[in-house]
Amino acid sequence: MPRQSISLTRPNDDWLKKMVESEEYSSKSEVINDLIRREREKQKEIDWLRAKLIKATESGFTELTAAEILK
Repeated sequence: MPRQSISLTRPNDDWLKKMVESEEYSSKSEVINDLIRREREKQKEIDWLRAKLIKATESGFTELTAAEILK
């Protein structure tokens, strides 16, 4: 597994330590990897939504009212 050295602000390091001390995670690396996985998943959702919005915008506008669309 690749290793990486990073610098953290004191508040971030304190938070990481608390996460490990709470036994929710076994190491700081595990916390960081979980945060990155979550962010990657969030980015996938954002990319999917952005693609849907672009497709909808490119398909043109409708003359229907909101009530007609809901029917």
